[in-house]
Amino acid sequence: MRTWLSQWARDEEGMATVEYAMLLALVAVAAIGVWVGFAGKLKAAIAAATNSISQPLG
Repeated sequence: MRTWLSQWARDEEGMATVEYAMLLALVAVAAIGVWVGFAGKLKAAIAAATNSISQPLG
């Protein structure tokens, strides 16, 4: 059991999968952050355009 555990701890097979999963999680968090920031600016721009269109000329 002890030798199996020490071999398992030194085994690097599958580490690339873990690294890719961590990278994917980091990219997802960054994308969500950009999406949230962009959504607020987009909502403000649409509201400004709507307000300028709805006001009569004059």
